[in-house]
Amino acid sequence: MLVIGREGPRLLALPLTGQDHDRDAAQEAAAGRYWTDIGSGDWDHRRRPSEARVDRLLRLERDAVRRTGAQLDEDVFDRVLAEVRRHLPDL
Repeated sequence: MLVIGREGPRLLALPLTGQDHDRDAAQEAAAGRYWTDIGSGDWDHRRRPSEARVDRLLRLERDAVRRTGAQLDEDVFDRVLAEVRRHLPDL
């Protein structure tokens, strides 16, 4: 998951996957699922490219999160947030 903020004591996060949804983007969109590429990083021990699901926001208790930390490039993070706002305008 990619933590994008807080809401009171809860963390706001997006699901991540190593699966490439570029090939089936139309099928995913038809099902109401939207993904954006975030590249690779220390969050995956094999450094595989990842995608964040930008239409599904998770609200998690801080103690429920395993903290394998990695920092996302600021430009990529800003792009992810723009996609979240596009797909979840009430956020």
